[in-house]
Amino acid sequence: MDPELINDCVHCGFCLPTCPTYVLWGEEMDSPRGRIHLMKQHVEGTPLTPEMAGHFDACLGCMACVTACPSGVRYDRLIEQTRAEVERTHVRRPDDRALRALVFQLFPYPRRLRAMRLPLRLSAGLRRRIAPRLERINPSLAAMADLAPPVPARVRLPRRVEARGRRRATVGMLTGCVQGEFFPQVNAATARVLALEGCEVVIPPSQGCCGALSLHSGQQGQAERFARRTIATFERAGVDTVVVNAAGCGSTMKEYAEILEGGWADRARAIRTVDLTEYLAELGPAARRHPLPLTVAYHDACHLAHAQGIRSQPRQLLTAIPDLELREIAESAICCGSAGTYNLFQPEAARELGDRKAERVLATGADLLVSANPGCTMQITSAIRRRGAAAIPVAHVAQVLDASLRGLPAVP
Repeated sequence: MDPELINDCVHCGFCLPTCPTYVLWGEEMDSPRGRIHLMKQHVEGTPLTPEMAGHFDACLGCMACVTACPSGVRYDRLIEQTRAEVERTHVRRPDDRALRALVFQLFPYPRRLRAMRLPLRLSAGLRRRIAPRLERINPSLAAMADLAPPVPARVRLPRRVEARGRRRATVGMLTGCVQGEFFPQVNAATARVLALEGCEVVIPPSQGCCGALSLHSGQQGQAERFARRTIATFERAGVDTVVVNAAGCGSTMKEYAEILEGGWADRARAIRTVDLTEYLAELGPAARRHPLPLTVAYHDACHLAHAQGIRSQPRQLLTAIPDLELREIAESAICCGSAGTYNLFQPEAARELGDRKAERVLATGADLLVSANPGCTMQITSAIRRRGAAAIPVAHVAQVLDASLRGLPAVP
């Protein structure tokens, strides 16, 4: 934990109303400034107690406080450093250790996720029926059973997608872990949209995890290994710009130069990471937009809006589609409770936040919810299903643009 970063906090309290856990519980130690106070105590010699670790674990890492802070406190770096310290020094309960080992040996590995596709498809109905019983036994396992999305057909992407019309740019594309295995239609739509806008898209077949889940949960060594491998993969592909369609992945890749050292940090700086919406807004439209008569509610993923500061670009792209009406979601800056692995490790708090977000999404009366992160999509879909409300379809910005550019009658 960096003492200089800790001392940047003047404890003004601007972060309090933006912090999801403070909003839920009103506890000072479950606010950003409260957690920074605990960090300061530890740096000054107080041992890391189970209670302190619990307050750090309860943080979603949504970075809404970073947006709100008038002093520019780097809470994002502080909580990453603190979580790494927690993982190094705190002895967790055996069941907690087992759950974390399962998560970090499964989710960051696309091939292992791929092996889960058939069992998940076969057990879909059963998982829904046993989830309430599992809730009483182990809330984390119940959350895992409930969150898993329907398994779509696999989509095999080519290594290279040629630009349509005049080539305006050549970019790499990150396929991701959860995105690639459980939302492959989003990756396919991303590649098509980029190609229709004049980009040649390079999709390295040997991609692995970018390290987002590991970094945000204090698994520093694993995160650094994944970061180095991702850099090397896109270097071999010969691209210097990588387009990312998952908010958590994009924010992590933009941090590579901070979390790596020496030559690897220099190599990270040589590759530009951009979110899909950020890149398309910069590039400007080339392909014709066909009308989409839809009302759309856009959900701000925390690692897009807060960590990357990308808010206007998705809205700009959506409102440029003829006949599409954009509706705002109340409390848009408050996290939905997904936060990478948070809904698995802190299922009760995540459920409260998910229910709160679902209520506000449904209040818009929109035909379609648009998200920019697979975790948010699963979390909000699950929360809406729990409410017993009529399901609202959820799509990625890429899918909405894809439908408009190709003149499809509706978003797939």
